[in-house]
Amino acid sequence: MPETTTATEHLANGTAVRVTQKHRFGTDAMLLSAFCGVHRDWSACDLGSGCGIIPLRWHDMGHRGRAVGVELSPEGAQLLREAAEELEHITSVCADLRTLQLEGNFDVVSCNPPYFTGGFRSQKPGRSEARHEVTCTVADVANTAARLLKDGGRLCLCNRPERLCDCMAAARLAGLEPKRLRFVRQRADLTETPWLFLLDCRKAGKPGLHLLPDLVVEDETGGFSAEILQIYGKKEAL
Repeated sequence: MPETTTATEHLANGTAVRVTQKHRFGTDAMLLSAFCGVHRDWSACDLGSGCGIIPLRWHDMGHRGRAVGVELSPEGAQLLREAAEELEHITSVCADLRTLQLEGNFDVVSCNPPYFTGGFRSQKPGRSEARHEVTCTVADVANTAARLLKDGGRLCLCNRPERLCDCMAAARLAGLEPKRLRFVRQRADLTETPWLFLLDCRKAGKPGLHLLPDLVVEDETGGFSAEILQIYGKKEAL
């Protein structure tokens, strides 16, 4: 797909998502949207929303409360604006989350943040910012979420396992207590390292972390597991 070409993809229940080569979505965003467990009438915000996949996925799952997608890139923010044109409860905000001026009191804030602090950086437009902490850090995400959430509200994020300590430390410093943790691994083989974690932190929460069973992507035949198919809203292989 050429970088300037816009295409439309549809989620399990028909919700349209506008994507480009630069602003697409992957498995991690789908897993995070499900992990949030957003109730129908909750007020929810997604930071670094890209094409808006997480607010749109919430809508596809039945969410009808206030939903805000915050995206630094004007192109990404416009994609969500187009997809949500007839969805009055979803708002696209083009802003830097570090200086975001937004009325808070949210029940949940989600973020699929940049994963890397160093190493090779892609020269493709937008890819370096999406993968490396160029425009925001985990601490920026935690601090912004703490401002937006009401007491008892939740920050849900995903990241690579090697960043787990960074994420937990940043969350605690911002007054967000880690409460649920789930690792994602490609196969049930415990000799393989998980490639992702999902973390749920509670504003003004009491200490106590619940470690959930691993989420396994593939079943024993090499196809997608029953849970992955359920998350994608599929009854058969993708």
